[in-house]
Amino acid sequence: MYKGSKNNIVLIVLILAGIVIGGFLSEILGNVPGASWLGYGSAFGITSPFMLDLGVLTMQFAFSVKFTIGGILGIIIAIFIYRKM
Repeated sequence: MYKGSKNNIVLIVLILAGIVIGGFLSEILGNVPGASWLGYGSAFGITSPFMLDLGVLTMQFAFSVKFTIGGILGIIIAIFIYRKM
């Protein structure tokens, strides 16, 4: 594969990996005094579960997304790596 044929799936996988690794590092380093700023962020979504009761089957749905500075830095690094490929 030559430099002009970049695959969008690779970009998506790299961004997801950057989010996971950045979020993981922000959780680990959130209590370290010099790196606590990585854990700053906000969460939004449907936090109280939506319940669907069909009599025989009961389902609960909830969705929450948490953005932290570590996750955002992970996204930026992933895009940088993708552009250098």
